Amino acid sequence: MLKLDRYDLKILDILSRDGRITKSKLAEAINLSISPCWERVKRLEKAGVIEGYTVCINAEALVPRNPVWVQIELKAHNVESFSRFEALVLETPEVTECVAVGGGVDYLVKFEARSIDSYQRQMDRWLVSKAGIERYFTYIVTKTVKRKPLALEFDEPS
Repeated sequence: MLKLDRYDLKILDILSRDGRITKSKLAEAINLSISPCWERVKRLEKAGVIEGYTVCINAEALVPRNPVWVQIELKAHNVESFSRFEALVLETPEVTECVAVGGGVDYLVKFEARSIDSYQRQMDRWLVSKAGIERYFTYIVTKTVKRKPLALEFDEPS
């Protein structure tokens, strides 16, 4: 595991909020000169801590969408059932997030549907497929309260 110091953590925090920051502004923000700062960034990239740089797109500006969260419980709880369901999730473009969870249900799935009707038609296809869904509970998002990148908190040395 890569050992990170306060400079590394500051770099990660800043880049997680602004991946387009210039080398000089990043170096200034963490109080290092440009070359050592950039060497740290390259080391973090090489170690796989920084996987890439992305842009946040306001999907609402392009296409109206209806975010829907779904709790899903499978009929069977074995490797084959989990693999079959996860393969279905991976091939469904409307699914933007899926996590396996413990306690009562098996998965939480986020759909970004063009309409509630299109979401329900997709669920109907899943139900008649070999996905093995026992039951599901739909939660229609009425308002997004917060959506931000992970804040990296760290203690300053004493």
